Amino acid sequence: MTTRNICMVIAYDGTEFHGWQRQPGLRTVQGLLEQAIRRVARHQVDLIGSGRTDAGVHAAGQVASFMTGCTIPTTRLRYAIGSRLPKDVSIRALWEVSPDFHATRSATSKMYRYRIHAARNRPVEQHAQPYTYHYWQPLDVDRMRLAARYFIGTMDFSAMATKGSPRESTVRTVLRCDIERYCSEIRIYVVGKGFLYNQVRNMVGTLIHVGRCRWEPAYVQTILDSMDRSQAGETAPARGLSLCWVQYPATLLQAPVQSIYRDLDDLPDVAGS
Repeated sequence: MTTRNICMVIAYDGTEFHGWQRQPGLRTVQGLLEQAIRRVARHQVDLIGSGRTDAGVHAAGQVASFMTGCTIPTTRLRYAIGSRLPKDVSIRALWEVSPDFHATRSATSKMYRYRIHAARNRPVEQHAQPYTYHYWQPLDVDRMRLAARYFIGTMDFSAMATKGSPRESTVRTVLRCDIERYCSEIRIYVVGKGFLYNQVRNMVGTLIHVGRCRWEPAYVQTILDSMDRSQAGETAPARGLSLCWVQYPATLLQAPVQSIYRDLDDLPDVAGS
């Protein structure tokens, strides 16, 4: 029997999930997907995700892969699995990839977006309540942009990492940290080669302090140099965060991924960078 390596791009609303990773007795994205795949493929599967999103975090472009001996053509396989999923999970694409492809280890970069509704009116008026952090006071975006520059580069991000997920190294590389304003909504885009536990949400919490004029933009460098989590801002709530895309070497992933990500027309032009 020939074994195939199947890759999927997945979108989900994280509101009702206890995160990506399967957990006994809890509703998780990985757990539901594996259950749906198992019913179609008729064998146990180990679904490998590009990374773990926490409870309440969303995704527009999560990538996952699994090995299967199932012979159903990929077009039919996508809909067979998708029809067994709840309404808050969707398979955006599914195709066969190289046996060497690994959704976690093969990833070269990924982008997260964080949405802040910075106004006194509630985001429910824009039907955005589950997907934005409502911050009641106005924020100075220009100051936040100046502060965001200090996050760019390869450095020790200990000050931005919440304890709970031990790593051999706390050095990470952030390639971009862009901030845009859309009326009363502020969107923070962070592109990196990999992230520590809660790193992006802690970066956002720190930028909010700068936007409220409590800290000067340059103080972010002092926080990073301290390597002390207690010196940084609070962890921003999960509901504002979404995994937008994951990038892989073209030699391993020949697929229409970029066309899928172009559908996310509110993202800055970094998907091909």
